[in-house]
Amino acid sequence: MKLYYSPTSPYVRKVVILALETGLDAKIQRIPAATTPVAQNPDVAKANPVAKVPTLVTDDGLHLFDSRVICEYLDTLHAGRKFFPADASRWAVLRQQALGDGLLDAALLVRYEGFLRPEDKRWSDWADGQMKKVLGAMAEIEKLAPSFGDRVDIGTVTIACALGYLDFRFGDMNWRQKYPQTAAWAQRFFERPSVKATVPVG
Repeated sequence: MKLYYSPTSPYVRKVVILALETGLDAKIQRIPAATTPVAQNPDVAKANPVAKVPTLVTDDGLHLFDSRVICEYLDTLHAGRKFFPADASRWAVLRQQALGDGLLDAALLVRYEGFLRPEDKRWSDWADGQMKKVLGAMAEIEKLAPSFGDRVDIGTVTIACALGYLDFRFGDMNWRQKYPQTAAWAQRFFERPSVKATVPVG
C-alpha cells in the first residue's frame, strides 16, 4: 500500500498511529506529498480528486481518502483489537472521533486564515468564530476525559491528534492549564510509542 502524507498533518497522524498500533505500518509505503489549499500536489491530485492528504492507494489499486475512511479500511486488515468497535460503544467512539475532527477542522481554518491568506484579506471575525468551535470542543473533551481510561480506539486517537495539533500550532493556548482532566489523560496517552513516533515537527 502507498500512503501520500505530510508529517505535519494531524489527519495523517491518525492514520499512522493506527498503522503503528496494529502492526500494519510495515506494509505501507509512505510517500511525502506537500500540499496546501492553494498549492496542490500533482501526484496527490491524480490519486485523489480533492487533492488532499492522507490518500491511501491499496494493493488492489483502490484509492481511499479522508482519514476516517482510511482508518476504517485499515482496521479491517488486522486480527487484533478493533479501533472501530462493533458493539454498543461504537456510537460513543464515533462521536469522539467527530469531536476531535471537528476541533481540527476549525483549528486548521484559523491556521489558514492567519498563515496562508494575505494579511490585507484576513477576517478576524471568521477566525474568532472558528476558535469558538475549538473552545466548545475542548469543553466537551474536558467533560469526557475522565471516561477515556486506557482506551485506544479511533475516538481517543483522534482526540489525541487534535490536542497534539494545538501543541504544534497553538502553543500559546495553554490548554493544559485550562482543561486539567484532559491534560491528565493526555499525559498518559502521549507516552504511547505510536504517539511519540508521530509528533509533528517543522
